[in-house]
Amino acid sequence: MCGMNFALGFKPAMGDASSMENLEKQLICPICLEIFTKPVVILPCQHNLCRKCANDVFQASNPLCQNRGSTTVSLRGRFRCPSCRHEVVLDRHGVHGLQRNLLVENIIDIYKSKSSRPLLPKTEQQQLMCDQHEDEKINIYCLTCEMPTCSMCKVFGDHKECEVAPLQVIYKRQKTELSDAIAILVAGNDSVQARITQMEDICRTVKENSRRQMQHISDEFDELFATLEERKRELVVRIGNEQDHKLGHVRSLLGRHGDYLEMSLKLVETAIQSMEEPQMVVFLQSAKDVFKKITDTAKASNIERTEAGYESMAHFIIHTENVADVLRAIDFQTGDDLKDGGDEGLEDLTSSPAHPGGESARL
Repeated sequence: MCGMNFALGFKPAMGDASSMENLEKQLICPICLEIFTKPVVILPCQHNLCRKCANDVFQASNPLCQNRGSTTVSLRGRFRCPSCRHEVVLDRHGVHGLQRNLLVENIIDIYKSKSSRPLLPKTEQQQLMCDQHEDEKINIYCLTCEMPTCSMCKVFGDHKECEVAPLQVIYKRQKTELSDAIAILVAGNDSVQARITQMEDICRTVKENSRRQMQHISDEFDELFATLEERKRELVVRIGNEQDHKLGHVRSLLGRHGDYLEMSLKLVETAIQSMEEPQMVVFLQSAKDVFKKITDTAKASNIERTEAGYESMAHFIIHTENVADVLRAIDFQTGDDLKDGGDEGLEDLTSSPAHPGGESARL
């Protein structure tokens, strides 16, 4: 059992003053600093308190707990062990729901029956003597000077004009006040510890909420990137289709011009051969046919041509200035923005006007 460094088999050492003193230290309540008074309750951490002291600490830690006459209304609550700071959570029975430590109570009974020493704190066991009257014990308390003294000092000495009270009365009063102050301090520590725990929880919650919001923002922008990539692919395909159409048309014209050039070169070769004919009759017979072919070929030279600027692709124009402005203006929405609707940015993304110089692909 934590806090009790002895067993019931201590009878042989009862006569030893040092052993008795050590035993007595184990029987001192950490709140009232007196020998435990019955009933003695054991906390979940295995430390012990007088039930009255436990109730004082509980009420100081739970100010909403009310007293009705001499009966305490037990409420659920919590307080911290004054020895180890372990949190004690009470059920609806309050302090009365804590288990009694019958072992400690039995040890106290045995101690009282076997010990001839007075069950008083050291401050009262050790009777100090007055430094001015060597034969007089300090047995009164000067309320005026706030110091212990002896009866002779009151009658003949420095305190004869002062107001005094019995030392035992002042001792018990200040002991009670100190016990109450300890309980208040313990309750204050519990309150600070609760705030620390709350702030630690807040830190963890802030981190988790931030992580979720960061992930949400990343997902939103990934969706925007995907939309832009898809639209880019569509526009690139349109340019590629236009390119294929123009290249096909120009290549068709290239074939026709190539065929004409080949036919014209053959006709030139035939005409040159006719020019080399030495016989006039033969030349005149073939020249007529050559002339006709040349005339027909000249007429066929008027092949379709591409118009000026046919190779230009400048009519594929997009305007991203407004879109870029909208993207740069992306920000977190306020409550008013959510009420008004968040479609203005989408309208900006889809309402870019066509360029007046030709076809415009709106993003």
